[in-house]
Order: sequence, then C-alpha cells, then structure tokens
Amino acid sequence: MKIGILITGHPPEELSDKGDYDAYFERLLGDEFSYASWSVVDGIFPDSIEDADGWLITGSKHGAYEPHDWIPPLEDFIRVVHADGRPMIGVCFGHQIIAQALGGRVEKFDGGWSVGRTAYELDGREVTINAWHQDQVVEKPEEAEVIAHNDFCRYAGLAYGDRIWTIQPHPEYDSDFIDGLIRTRGQGLVDPGILAAATAQLDTPTDRMDVARRMAEFFRKERA
Repeated sequence: MKIGILITGHPPEELSDKGDYDAYFERLLGDEFSYASWSVVDGIFPDSIEDADGWLITGSKHGAYEPHDWIPPLEDFIRVVHADGRPMIGVCFGHQIIAQALGGRVEKFDGGWSVGRTAYELDGREVTINAWHQDQVVEKPEEAEVIAHNDFCRYAGLAYGDRIWTIQPHPEYDSDFIDGLIRTRGQGLVDPGILAAATAQLDTPTDRMDVARRMAEFFRKERA
C-alpha cells in the first residue's frame, strides 16, 4: 500500500538532521508501506488523489485559519479524498485542517498550550502521547465522531466513518524531538511552567507505538 504524505510544515532548522516531517511518519509506520511525499506548504501538490492509496497530513507551525495560498487547495484536496473514500489520517495541523475543510472550526485556544507527554482517553482507554499545540478544533464537523479527548482538548481525535481518522497530539514525536522543540520553539512562546513540566517528563515512556499500530491498522483495513 502506498501512503501519500502531505507535508504542511518543516521542523526547526536546528532539528532538521532527522529529515522533514514525512521521515518521522515513515519511521513511525515502518516499512510495510511505501511512501511518496509532497511539500504542500511550499505549493507542491499531487496531480491526483490517485497518486496514493491512502493519505496522511502532517503537523505544522501554521494555523489552519491563516490566509496562506496553499490552504484553500489543500482543503479542496481533502474534500475530494473524502468524497472518493480513500483512507486519510491527519495529525495535529492535519487533524485541524481536515475538520475545517469538512465544516468544523479551528481557533487559537484561549486555554493556552499543551506540551509534551499528555494523557487522553482514546477509544475508551487512557493513552499518553506527546503534544505540541495551542490551536485546536473547537467545533467538529457534524459527521465526525469523537474518538479521543481530555479535559484540555474536547476534540482530540475524530473519525469520519471508516475513511478518515485524525488526532491532535503527535505520535511521530519522540522525547528527543519534544526536547528540541522546547529549546528551539518553546522559549518565549510557551509559559515557562508548561515547558518545565514537559521537560520533567521527557524520560517517561509514552504510548506512541500503540497509536502507530492503530494508524497502520486503519490504513490496512478492508473497505467495501
């Protein structure tokens, strides 16, 4: 199965030694899939949704509501994939832009930031995943079912039938990358107390590989 990865942002230059965000998802999901990537944040789009069997939209430092030239064509692409029925996964910004494209609303959350190891209820059980966001979905599309949440983020995971699966936190981020974000993007942007609490938990394991398994199973699922 070929997964098409739509890159919607780039890591800080100081953390670019492990590749762009597509490389993080390739490492997370493993070699049972083949991959192709398009840097939509730089205006590079697939010719067709048929260029891949399934699609994945990455995270980004940008807001889904910001007036970038690449946002409207990305929303159009999402709606075409949705109508076609190919499986699609969105993570963080990907989660948000899919919701926005399909009738939901995203905004900069006035409750502040979620950073580092964070607990969510996902499909009825608690999992911990690394988070890095202030923006979040505040109104979900009518058809979307809530599959993950916590007290801070009401719509932390959404499912659109068996075709689209999205999640707000970052299973592709390990503790080293979160540490790098704290050092390169967090200072002066995120409350120091939040950064300190996240730093204190860097050595505590997460359930990121369990979430990776769920993602892989979602792509592999037999569909009519």
